Amino acid sequence: MTSRSSRSPATRIGLISDTHNLVRPEALQYLAGCDAIIHAGDICNQAVLDALLRIAPVTAVRGNNDTGDWAASLPTHATLTVQQVTIRVVHDIAELGADPRGDGVGVVVSGHSHKPSISERDGVLFINPGSAGPRRFKLPICAGMLIVEGARASATFDSLLT
Repeated sequence: MTSRSSRSPATRIGLISDTHNLVRPEALQYLAGCDAIIHAGDICNQAVLDALLRIAPVTAVRGNNDTGDWAASLPTHATLTVQQVTIRVVHDIAELGADPRGDGVGVVVSGHSHKPSISERDGVLFINPGSAGPRRFKLPICAGMLIVEGARASATFDSLLT
């Protein structure tokens, strides 16, 4: 007799930001197999989103460099719920607004700084996957992965270039 686990299967969400009109093959390979993708802004061209949509459904927000007709429909903030975790997406963390805990948010994904980071503050997981676009200063070229299992979320980021 086999027993079934009561845990929800994990949902893999690829995290990418600040592509600045550059779709690296390494980024597409990293995101392959994800259940969904979050792009935290500075996309700069609809073709970037089209390439990501060939992998998985995409939630994207408008960054400060996303201008023109193609970007007009992109929100500045997005909120989605995956399993039992509410995720808020914003390009610039300075524009997050009110305390996300008040809205039941458990994860905040942002971009803008090009600096990858993962931290937890007051029970909220804050993730910046860094930049997957052109290199800025000496910062790494990165993307991230958010794993959601029921009410739990964990994240990693990885360098796309060796």
